[in-house]
Amino acid sequence: MDLIVAKFGGTSVGDGARIKKAAQSVVNEYMKGNQIVVVVSAVNKTTDELIGLSTDAIGAGLTDKQKAEIMAMGELTSARLFSATIESLGVKSEFIDPYNKLWPIMTDSNPLEAKIDFKTTNEKAEGIRELLNQGIVPVICGFLGKGPSGEITTLGRGGSDITAFLIGHCLDVSEVIIVTDVEGVMSTDPNKIEEAELLPEITVEELRDLATHGAQVLHPHALTYKDPLISAKIINFEHGNLSAKGTRIVGPFEGDSLKSVTIYKNPISLIAIVGDGMLKRSGLLAKVTSCLADNNINIFGISAGQNSMTVFVEKTESNKAYHLLHHLVIEDEFFSSLSLGEDASMITIVSPNFADETPGIISNITEPLRKNKINIIEISSSQTAIVLYVDIKDGEKALDLLNEVLE
Repeated sequence: MDLIVAKFGGTSVGDGARIKKAAQSVVNEYMKGNQIVVVVSAVNKTTDELIGLSTDAIGAGLTDKQKAEIMAMGELTSARLFSATIESLGVKSEFIDPYNKLWPIMTDSNPLEAKIDFKTTNEKAEGIRELLNQGIVPVICGFLGKGPSGEITTLGRGGSDITAFLIGHCLDVSEVIIVTDVEGVMSTDPNKIEEAELLPEITVEELRDLATHGAQVLHPHALTYKDPLISAKIINFEHGNLSAKGTRIVGPFEGDSLKSVTIYKNPISLIAIVGDGMLKRSGLLAKVTSCLADNNINIFGISAGQNSMTVFVEKTESNKAYHLLHHLVIEDEFFSSLSLGEDASMITIVSPNFADETPGIISNITEPLRKNKINIIEISSSQTAIVLYVDIKDGEKALDLLNEVLE
């Protein structure tokens, strides 16, 4: 017997026919002898409509507590509909919302971005296990929590997926299945490139980075809750079959990289190439990277400006890279000159939540370096990482200062 959590997104319960199809897929799995916990989102667009109605009616006077209670109505309704549909197909079911004594997801009192009380949630989840052992299919509201005084709270972005992964962890399930409106994770957006292919599997880290950069499959925050020992997959509701293949999510979430600062063990050298109007010349970047790649020289970073390009390589390969690029400068009319800079330390700051941080995250990181007279040679950033290059003599001091910032 397998224990499964199946989470159904808003589109997969978008109308009566879809709710029945989803419920039938649960019943089919139940009839195989498996135990199933259902986590369900609000019917598609319901939450947005509720927010719109309350904003039009109340405006700025709407409190966060009121907003959470109003937003919750979508999940409260869909859980009742889903549970009733399962029972209409001949299987016992019970909807579980924050008003139910068996409700498992306990949080602090923040109405709209509640923090989960993991210890209490883990204890309360045993009540769900008792239902399962009685042959009942629990249907749990996604996205919602219960605060210390019994008030409804919400888990923020990716809330229903958080619920599914969290319940999966607490009950030590065999598999978490995310049922949504896509086949799984594609090689790229199929709406933009028709040749996009379905990936049979993807790591948590890869999916988190994709989601951080705009892929709409799962919210990156939800992936931090995935238990590395539990299987997970994403499938399309159209199949009406929880055994559909979809895309499997593999590997652990690297908790240590949630927010970390590391310094590369070896010195890094900077090679600057200049030329008039380089940024407007197509193919120059490819020439530089191909030149080094053809000679097995790894590039740790590269930056480009209007009239210059800087390449970062390990010091042990810098002299070879310098001579190779000099030949390229001599041969190409758009390059003028190049120089080999001083040795630098490369420091990488990683966080999956940089995209969600308040404005000023870069200044928060660079300000302590400025105060300690540490010169930043180069800085680059993405939605998940910031890379700094400082003088080699300042590397360890900069590392200590940046660790203090994150703490």
